[in-house]
Amino acid sequence: MFSFFKSKPTPEPEATPADIPVAAPDALLPPAEPAEAAPAEPRPGWAQRLKQGLAKTRGRLGGQLSGLFGVGRKIDAELFEELETILITADIGVAATQMLLDSLQKKVRREGLTEAVDLQAALKQALVDLLAPLQAPLDVTPHKPFILMLAGVNGAGKTTTIGKLAKLYQSQGLSVLLAAGDTFRAAAREQLQVWGERNNVTVVSQEKGDSAAVIFDAIQAARARGIDVVLADTAGRLPTQLNLMDEIRKVKRVIEKAAPGAPHEVLLVLDANTGQNAVTQVKAFDDALGVTGLALTKLDGTAKGGAIAAIAQARPIPVRYIGVGEGVDDLRPFDAREFVEAIFPAASA
Repeated sequence: MFSFFKSKPTPEPEATPADIPVAAPDALLPPAEPAEAAPAEPRPGWAQRLKQGLAKTRGRLGGQLSGLFGVGRKIDAELFEELETILITADIGVAATQMLLDSLQKKVRREGLTEAVDLQAALKQALVDLLAPLQAPLDVTPHKPFILMLAGVNGAGKTTTIGKLAKLYQSQGLSVLLAAGDTFRAAAREQLQVWGERNNVTVVSQEKGDSAAVIFDAIQAARARGIDVVLADTAGRLPTQLNLMDEIRKVKRVIEKAAPGAPHEVLLVLDANTGQNAVTQVKAFDDALGVTGLALTKLDGTAKGGAIAAIAQARPIPVRYIGVGEGVDDLRPFDAREFVEAIFPAASA
C-alpha cells in the first residue's frame, strides 16, 4: 500500500507531466560543467543575494522614498501624506502604515526634527521594530523525529520549500524523511519523489488514498529508522474551501495521535506575489490549524515584499524562512534588520 523511495545511483527520472513544475527542482541543482570550463565566478554572499532578490520591492518602495527624503525638504503634513501613500502602495497595508506613521510623528515631536532627510533612518528603525517579533529561527532539534507539517494554498511553493528545507537540514547534519501527503494534486507524489531522489532522502507515499494515513505511516517509519526531521506535505487549499480545511484539521489530529505533542511546527508557506492577500491566508490557516511559523517564498519575483509588515501588524507569527531565488540555498532564516536594509535604497544603507 505504502511506498518508500530512497535515492540511489539511477538515471534521471523520466519526463514528468506538463502540469508538474519540475523546472524549479532542476534549477536548484548545480549545472554540469564542461570538461575544460573556465572557473566559475564565486556566487554572491547571502546579503548580496537578498538585496538582488528584493530588488523589485526596493524599486517600488526605495525609489519613491529617495525623492521624498531629499536634502532640503522640510517635514510637514504634506510629507506625511505622501509617505502614507508610498507605504500603502508598497503593500505594507493601512494598519501597519498608520503604526509606522504614528511612530515617526512621535519621534519628530520628541526630538524636534525639521528636515525630511532625518526621517529616513527613523523609518528604517521603525520598520525593524515592527518586524523584529517575527524573527525567530526554527530549532528542529528538541524532538526526534521533529515533525514539521506544511500547509498553504495551491501554487504557494510548498514542494519546492520542502526540497530546500531538506537540503538545509542535511547541511546541519540531520537526517530527513519526506511524507507525500498531497494526495489531491495530480502527480504531486511524483514531484516530491524527484526531490527525494535528488536530495538522497526517503519519501513515504501512497498511490491513492488518505493524506493523514500517509503522514501517519511516515512518522512510524521515521521512528523506526531514527530519522531527525519529518517534512509532511499537505494538499494546497484555499481558506474558503471549508471541506478541505476540515480535511487538513483531520491530518493534524492524526499527527497528534501518532506522536503526542506533534506536529512540532505548522509551517504556512506563502507566495509573496499575493501581497495583502497573504494576511487573509495567515488568519484563516492560523484559525484552523494554529500556525506556528511562516515561510515567505518568491520574493525575488514580486514588488509586494512589504506585505510582511502587514502580517507583522495583523498576526505576528514568526517568519521562519524567506525565499529570494531558485537556488537551493536561497531559502534562509528571516532577519528583520537584513530585510529592511535590503529594501531601502542603496544610498541609505
